[in-house]
Amino acid sequence: MKVAGFSFIKNAIQYDYPIREALQSIAPLCDELYLAVGKSQDETLQMIRGLDIPKLNIIETDWDPALREGGAVLADETNKAFDAIPEDVDWCVYIQGDEVLHEKGHEELIRAMEKYKDRPEIEGLLLNYRHFYGSYDYIGDSRKWYRKEVRIIRNDKSIRSFKDAQGFRKDGRKLHVKPTNAWMHHYGWVKHPEKQQQKMQTFNRLWHDEDWMDKHIPKVEVFDYSQIDSLNKFEGSHPQVMRERIEKMNWQFSFDPTNKKFSLKERLSRWIEKMTGWRPGEYKNYKVV
Repeated sequence: MKVAGFSFIKNAIQYDYPIREALQSIAPLCDELYLAVGKSQDETLQMIRGLDIPKLNIIETDWDPALREGGAVLADETNKAFDAIPEDVDWCVYIQGDEVLHEKGHEELIRAMEKYKDRPEIEGLLLNYRHFYGSYDYIGDSRKWYRKEVRIIRNDKSIRSFKDAQGFRKDGRKLHVKPTNAWMHHYGWVKHPEKQQQKMQTFNRLWHDEDWMDKHIPKVEVFDYSQIDSLNKFEGSHPQVMRERIEKMNWQFSFDPTNKKFSLKERLSRWIEKMTGWRPGEYKNYKVV
């Protein structure tokens, strides 16, 4: 069995993306890694070239400004990295620049890839998600955070990154996948408040026009992390590759987990989920088989 990892990145230094940790977290699963590095306004390319990851293959790219609406450029960059993977690869492990795979899931993912390698009807593997917010001590627990997503797919180039690169589809339909107990940690909302505000001002333009930006993104220097509906204190462990980054955290954030700011609809949905395990109206860009 041959496995390749793939991802994309741009302005990793400017926006403080943990891309090094992301790549390191999937490297033990992969024979090769393919990274699409967009032309950046910082030293991202030089930083990537300096990483001590022997398996890494760099694809230099230009982000297409015509694909900015709806975040489509993110899917386009994902596909560039995916398309660079050779035909002899069986499985492809996808990770985004603000995600880190917990090493506790490595063995299970390897077993799952071996188990389903010769079953073409299984087109991907589903991973669980923890979404960290404000600091490495809190995770989002409201409906706005997706609980699972496809991060391992077959090396089938009819599979394409979907919309703004959250998941994948094959010939326009949802992938048929098997769930796993592996966990992906999403750190996109854990940055210094200045870096987070810079990211908000830049990346929201991939989805929205200037009128929307003027109404919804405050013109301030630092991001206000306090305006969140609900968080829980995280009591588990972070991936080992994140240890150095966590130790260097240089801002303060605290939150009272008992302070819930839910609408009536959200409260009803949470009650139903607690009683039945079913989350009403949950978006799933995949089909578990």
